Amino acid sequence: MSYQFGYIAVVGKPNAGKSTLVNCLTQNKVAIVSPKAQTTRNNILGILTTKTYQLVFIDTPGVHKSKNALDKFMNKSIRSAESGADVILYLIDGTKNLDAFELDYLKSLKQKEDAPIVVLINKIDVVKKSNLLPLSKKIADLGFNDIIFLSAKTGENTNQIIDTILSFLPQSETKNFLYDEDYYTDKSLKFMVSEIIREKALYFLNDEIPHGISINITNFEQKPNILYVDADIVCEKDSHKSIIIGKGGSMIKKIGQYARVDIESLVGIKVMLKLFVKVKKDWRENLSFLTEFGYKNED
Repeated sequence: MSYQFGYIAVVGKPNAGKSTLVNCLTQNKVAIVSPKAQTTRNNILGILTTKTYQLVFIDTPGVHKSKNALDKFMNKSIRSAESGADVILYLIDGTKNLDAFELDYLKSLKQKEDAPIVVLINKIDVVKKSNLLPLSKKIADLGFNDIIFLSAKTGENTNQIIDTILSFLPQSETKNFLYDEDYYTDKSLKFMVSEIIREKALYFLNDEIPHGISINITNFEQKPNILYVDADIVCEKDSHKSIIIGKGGSMIKKIGQYARVDIESLVGIKVMLKLFVKVKKDWRENLSFLTEFGYKNED
């Protein structure tokens, strides 16, 4: 029997469906999902293990132009994932046209990376098939030969992605897996809990607020039958704080209720969740705050 192992970077613009794809491929909720742009801020590993192969998918933030220190952290995370990958999956939103920024990014990616690049055109479940032909022609004209049409939401054609990845990975007579077979992510339970809280905040809050929030776990105590979690929802403005709390505490209560259900599903025990809101002005530009909240690149 032969074995295969590889790191797979999943790259693309915000809202292309990267996290949905990683969750689909690993058959686990590795990364949070939201219609808001820049939901993913850290590189998150989603691990798929079978008897003969182990694929480690790196879910990355959306490629974009940096506007603050947090953006720089995210873009550096993307470059790190690309440079360390055995295969790169570049995911494109099939419902949108390729803009100049994305075309330039694809050109530079092809020039600077030696790893095989597979271009994935997502959301075929909601786009007219006639619109896909000119999009795929533009990609082919850039020199990309491996193009797959798929729906990360429904799972259509995702098996083809796995087959294509495996065609690029070397085979070994020895089992070369790096992670235990029951691992599906590299992230701690504490990190996953904080991301679930942020997912619910992203879902319920106004568009202008989510970019400026972070979750800081201040207490995390797990006992045999109950998990105690205290967390701060950190925002940048006093006006945002009142919106997050809501009238009579209605919004923060809603965020907590929905987050607790998902956390209990994750940990399998009762969860006591307490949420607070704190204002740290311009935290996205403050390196000490970024480090405190877990946004720190290793040099």
